[in-house]
Amino acid sequence: MNQSRILIVDDDPNISRLVAMLLVKLGDHRVCIENRPYAALAAAEKFQPDLILLNVDMPGKDGGEVATEFRADPRFEKVPILFLTSLVSPNEAADDAVMRGGMPFLSKPVNPQALNRTVKRLLGQPVHAVA
Repeated sequence: MNQSRILIVDDDPNISRLVAMLLVKLGDHRVCIENRPYAALAAAEKFQPDLILLNVDMPGKDGGEVATEFRADPRFEKVPILFLTSLVSPNEAADDAVMRGGMPFLSKPVNPQALNRTVKRLLGQPVHAVA
């Protein structure tokens, strides 16, 4: 099975490293981290992600602006985007991603099981229930 390529765009290096470690531990993923939102498109050009994890609240350029750039680029317009945000509480998100404006959101701090289920679903991989 080929490794899924996941780009993480988050201005907080600690959070992006933690999410990257979770993704590598939970699945067969290659991960690229970009901590500068204005460099996200260039990072995607080099890495060619299958999925983009995008922080919402970042200085200089927020996640919505970055997502708009990805959607305007034919190379990335169909790449799924999962927003990670502290603006949605864990209670609002429950155990899985919340849909807002047609886009999935997971709350920070990220629940590893919810991250795993949501990433698999967005990548079109089977999601197995954990006993």
